[in-house]
Amino acid sequence: MSNNRGPKQLRELLAQPGPIRSLGAHDVFTALIVEHMGFESVFIGGFGTTASQLGLPDLNFLSAAEMADAVRRMASRVRIPVIADGDTGHGDLHNVQHTIELFEGAGAAGILLEDQVMPKRCGHFKKKQVIPTEEMVLKFKAAIDARSDSDFTIFARTDARQMNGVEDAIDRVNRYCDAGADIAFIEAPQSIEELELIAKKVDHTLFVNMLSGGVTPILSVEELHQMGYKIVVCPIESLMVCARAMKELCNEFMTEG
Repeated sequence: MSNNRGPKQLRELLAQPGPIRSLGAHDVFTALIVEHMGFESVFIGGFGTTASQLGLPDLNFLSAAEMADAVRRMASRVRIPVIADGDTGHGDLHNVQHTIELFEGAGAAGILLEDQVMPKRCGHFKKKQVIPTEEMVLKFKAAIDARSDSDFTIFARTDARQMNGVEDAIDRVNRYCDAGADIAFIEAPQSIEELELIAKKVDHTLFVNMLSGGVTPILSVEELHQMGYKIVVCPIESLMVCARAMKELCNEFMTEG
């Protein structure tokens, strides 16, 4: 089933009270389970997709076209909105616009774009770098111009917290959304106090991710929603659960036959 209603579905969810729960899925089968279990949306991230398709870390190995193909396969099989990881937009302004066209055409409900320097790194890795705020504002304006459906949601992610501090990260996402992005996402806050500060000082709809083994404290969906976060994502849990289950299966088979 084509998921061309994805953008409209996501906008309808955003307009409703209550949080939007989104679990990361690293393949289509996992996405179908996420849908079956009642989640409002599913997230397809670079970390899980790169690991499952290439067996490599989240260091920008997948091209925009390869990631769009993964989005297309997932969006064609689930009826819930697919939120897709667009990394840096895969290049300059023209590349960003091409990425938007690919992902929107693939059936994504929305796309995350981040302000890291290419090649990007996983958001909870060290030694990240970010581009100047003004450059990223132009990339968001280019992305907005490129979308054919105004309901296609553009998520503004900044990775500036690690290098520049939380205040700069807050300023960045406010500026990105003032330029037209729809949702604000500050990657890797390092305390509950920072999560609260972000919710207080960001003037736009908020997205947050909960990452096992990351630097952000793990809170419940209800706690985060009470703070002011609208979309709560666990991006890599499905991959981690599968890895643990496979290790247990292999160990059992090797030891017990």
